Amino acid sequence: MTESIAVGTDGSTAATAALEWAVDDAARSGLSLRIVHAVDRWPYEILEFPAPGRPDHLTRLGKQVLAEAARAAAERGPDVCVTTELIEGTPVEVLWEQAETAVELVIGSRGLGGSVGSLLGSVPIRLAGHVRGAVVVVRPGVGEPHGEVVVGIGGSAECEPALGFAFEQARLRGRPLRAVHAWRAPVHGFTPEAAHDMDEVRQGHRRVAADRLAGWQEKFPTVDVVQDVTCADPVPTLVAASARAGLLVVGSRGLGAVGSAVLGSVSRGVLHHAPCPVAVVRHDPASPPSPGNVVVGLKQHD
Repeated sequence: MTESIAVGTDGSTAATAALEWAVDDAARSGLSLRIVHAVDRWPYEILEFPAPGRPDHLTRLGKQVLAEAARAAAERGPDVCVTTELIEGTPVEVLWEQAETAVELVIGSRGLGGSVGSLLGSVPIRLAGHVRGAVVVVRPGVGEPHGEVVVGIGGSAECEPALGFAFEQARLRGRPLRAVHAWRAPVHGFTPEAAHDMDEVRQGHRRVAADRLAGWQEKFPTVDVVQDVTCADPVPTLVAASARAGLLVVGSRGLGAVGSAVLGSVSRGVLHHAPCPVAVVRHDPASPPSPGNVVVGLKQHD
């Protein structure tokens, strides 16, 4: 099977921004692009069946959305191989399945059914960090992605897939990579007598960051890397770095502290507040839980 990028669309402004991002990424990487629209018959618990012998309103609308998206993709990336798919199901279920066969899944920050004034819809929260591979969430009005690539790194293996994705994105774009390692000081670090210990802690974190990056720098020698190691809260630090970035990449285990299927605090925080597109790259290669069991209580339609 030819590797491809999948992008979900519902015709919303955010979906259009996601489509443009996906087309550009497909053109950079030489991958094909799969544009998907979910025909959701239960957004408001009202079932609409098609009349015998003719397509129903939702199907006709979905085909129109896909046709317009395909035209826009052809104009933006004439050399990109584009296919479209109209699939019955909720957006979460349809896009979850698409992520299983795509190199990356690109989605808008919120869709047509999102609450007015909301920064992030339920679909990105229920997909990012839970499905395999990378999920890229794009906000409308982000402009052209000319900035550096920013990646968050930590001391655990969960950041390795994110580092690989970030290095590849930086290589494809010809942009520098800013590797941010933000760490919180221990409680005893705020006492006057702990100054010497804190110096050792800082040096230890610098070594952690350098060790994490060393192998990737050997694999991607053409990528210029800026190491940004700081004692600070990770979310505001990454959000601040993303203000000058074309892409922010973070890792995720896809599990919370007690093993429940929830998005980690750092991933959730940057998804809500970062002004640039955010890629959440799942670490655990095992099969994720059913999408119907993720973030119980959130509506399925954005």
